[in-house]
Amino acid sequence: MDILIIYIPALIIGIFLGLMGGGGSILTVPIFVYIAGLSPLVATGYSLFVVGTTSLVGAFTYARKKLLNLPVAVSFFLPSFIMIFMVRKYLLPSIPEEIAQIGSFILTKNLAIMLFFAGAMMAASFSMIKSGNATVENMDGKMVNYQRFFAQAIAVGLITGIAGAGGGFLIVPTLVLLAHLKMRLAVGTSLFIIAINSLIGFTGDLLTLENIDWSFLIIFSAIAISGIFIGTYLSELISAQKLKKVFGWFILIMSIVVFFSELNK
Repeated sequence: MDILIIYIPALIIGIFLGLMGGGGSILTVPIFVYIAGLSPLVATGYSLFVVGTTSLVGAFTYARKKLLNLPVAVSFFLPSFIMIFMVRKYLLPSIPEEIAQIGSFILTKNLAIMLFFAGAMMAASFSMIKSGNATVENMDGKMVNYQRFFAQAIAVGLITGIAGAGGGFLIVPTLVLLAHLKMRLAVGTSLFIIAINSLIGFTGDLLTLENIDWSFLIIFSAIAISGIFIGTYLSELISAQKLKKVFGWFILIMSIVVFFSELNK
């Protein structure tokens, strides 16, 4: 396996996380599955570690610029990380290797995870395309819709737990539309939420995954972290909103490729 093929995407993931507070992490699982040759369960676990460590560094970078709303972050990640930990520790290990069989078609655990992930990618793409078209106005002083806020946090926890993605494509719009944060403040706050969610989710994998390749994880994460510094710098020069639309279409194409490649195995 060419080292460049596996590590260049790590840099791209970090850049998009730094630019948009999410989105890039949706590429981590396909990279681990289709390029590194890992099983979907291991790939989602590894993704949580990479996304968590990378986002944590990015969150500190934004926090130094006073672009992190800690009270909002805490109110979001408390319900979501509980869901993530429960999914990784109890739900996924309890799913049988063969879930169902219809004729010659067998729905396996790995196939179910990848189909769910393809769905999460598609949802991410629609969110990015829509937000790329939207002009977000500042809504300071408006009441926070706590019921929808809590429900969105639970949804992010479920998606992150199963798919191993950070959920930034849901978190950033939620922080803007329901918590009424300005875009760059929402990006910094999203990175902190993603970091806590992902790393706590990975603790569930520490109890279930065997023979974790720490050297690979650390190198991949270090390259992604270098990308997040680039992305944070670029966020002051280019519009993340415009970039989201282009990236959203790319993710949509990727989700279709993943969906059909899994069904045609």
